[in-house]
Amino acid sequence: MSQSLSRRQFALGLAGLGAATALSPLRSARAQNEPLPRVLCFVGGYTEHAPPGGAGNGKGIAVFEMDRDTGFLTPVATFMDIPSPSFITLSRNRKFLYALSEINDYDKAGSGSVTAFSVDTRNGTLAKINTVSSGGAVPAHLSVHPSGKYLLVANYVGGSVAVLPIRKDGSLGKATDVVHNSGPKQPERAADNPEGNFAISDHSGAHPHMVATDPSGTFVLVDDAGLDRVYVWKLDLKTGKLIPAKKPFYEMEPGSAPRHFVFDHTGRVLYNLCEQNSKVVVSKFDPQTGEITQIQSVSTVTSHFRGSTLAAEILIAESGRFVYVSNRLGDSLAVFSVGIDGTLTLEDEVWMHADYGRAMMFDPTGSFLFCANQRSDSVTAFRVDRETGKPVFTNHFTAVGSPTTFAFMVADS
Repeated sequence: MSQSLSRRQFALGLAGLGAATALSPLRSARAQNEPLPRVLCFVGGYTEHAPPGGAGNGKGIAVFEMDRDTGFLTPVATFMDIPSPSFITLSRNRKFLYALSEINDYDKAGSGSVTAFSVDTRNGTLAKINTVSSGGAVPAHLSVHPSGKYLLVANYVGGSVAVLPIRKDGSLGKATDVVHNSGPKQPERAADNPEGNFAISDHSGAHPHMVATDPSGTFVLVDDAGLDRVYVWKLDLKTGKLIPAKKPFYEMEPGSAPRHFVFDHTGRVLYNLCEQNSKVVVSKFDPQTGEITQIQSVSTVTSHFRGSTLAAEILIAESGRFVYVSNRLGDSLAVFSVGIDGTLTLEDEVWMHADYGRAMMFDPTGSFLFCANQRSDSVTAFRVDRETGKPVFTNHFTAVGSPTTFAFMVADS
């Protein structure tokens, strides 16, 4: 590494590697004044094949083409040979898509499943490669390790985290490790709830809700919404085994249900979204030890809000200047500005224009923010002002049955 390259610049480069890879066809076309390639959007959600309470109106994985000027999504195809693909993700080279099935009847052990697809990078066509056990019942989240060698899966009802090897052809192998969390019973509601919040989170046991690495890929973090803990591991890339960090977990507010997290671009600030009390917990993260030190807890709803709500998704803008949160039940999109020290200030709450907004995602250019509204069977689109961070509704609704997850891709020419 050049001595003139600071650690911060190096961390920013690592954090932007995935985005740069995804945008490379777009940037190449702009540089050569060629016609811009297509932007494709994959949307998954609940189908009729799901656990009680999770069944929905979706048909599988729907593919859309996005208009780069308006954000409008035009249907391209729907791949129906998969039950309840409620979370999906693309490999960094865009050649493979991985989708979990939020079910509990894949095998005799009562697990969910994960399916690998090959992706035609020109038109988004999917072809199933294989399906394997997720290592536990009702998986909720998955992510590709930065090495590209493993897929990490959080099994919500199964109370486990699984490591699935990714073969050279993109197919998945049998789990190399399945870790089951355990801990004391937690309350169904947090003490610092918004006033009038009757919504509860399931604290009957371990419920891993998200698994992903820090930006450097050194540590694997898991939000356990049932035990109110953030677990920290290292992954042995040779064996595919998870090794607990020096401090294996961090206690969150009892009953708060940590759900999803995101890092800033330096990898030194961690934003953890707690679903039950609708709070973002801001922490310093040590990329050498994996140590987490809380510095702030801020509400995702304004002081005027009264009633039931459950926070769902958290995103950070490419600039690092703004953080966004979706509030289910409250049907709002919270906009935070980011201070120099990484702390957050709630700037605004924007109406989602739909019901039960869950997943959110920026398109590859960062111009539009999309929200999957599970109960409204629709996707809503917002144009984002890069200077103020404010999302403005485009008046575009896209009909999708029970949507819960996104993946975007810049297609090859």
